[in-house]
Amino acid sequence: MVNLYRKECFVFQKNEPVLAKVRNYKASDFEALIAVQQESFPPPFPSDLWWKEEQLRSHINHYPDGAFCVEVNGEVVGSMTGLLIDFDPEHPEHTWEEVTANGYISTHNPNGKTLYIVDICVKPAFRQLDLGKLLMQAAYERVVHDRLERVLGGARMPGYHRHSDQLSPSQYVDKVIDGELRDPVITFLMRCGRTPVCLVPNYLDDEESHNHALLMEWKNPFQQM
Repeated sequence: MVNLYRKECFVFQKNEPVLAKVRNYKASDFEALIAVQQESFPPPFPSDLWWKEEQLRSHINHYPDGAFCVEVNGEVVGSMTGLLIDFDPEHPEHTWEEVTANGYISTHNPNGKTLYIVDICVKPAFRQLDLGKLLMQAAYERVVHDRLERVLGGARMPGYHRHSDQLSPSQYVDKVIDGELRDPVITFLMRCGRTPVCLVPNYLDDEESHNHALLMEWKNPFQQM
């Protein structure tokens, strides 16, 4: 059964309220979603990792409940995609390609208890509106509504390349968690309530992160594990 999501709320731009709408995306949004990816992940991020129409179609075919977008003034300016998996905390390491079927999410398990975030992005011009937090909140609400265990996903470390000559990946992560350094993705997810699970090498072809990611989760506070 599909439980489509739709929420309207105000965000603020220089103290001025702006109405934002978070909803599940559909086929008519594909062109706009690809444009969001292109603006959100400019080079050196690999352009072949931007969404393709066939991937987006696979998302809404396999798990429409996990396909979210956010609109401002009728323009789609951000998106987030997820799938359900079984997660074994004793064996957490994996690659993005393995868990997402190279972005097609054909690995989606309708009986899985972990909502795995494939990606989240917001156009740079709209990032001051905290739209990423709205999208992440939608994932948390999905987890609570469907009585899942957690939100999980690999956080890129795009700030690491600036410190890689002095710090190992784990040292960099420790300094970000301690607040000594700020990482655009890890720090954002910490502000959203996500907590670290482990560092994952060779997670994604990502020059800025030196191919590493920090696995981060949000546990359903209503589920006993």
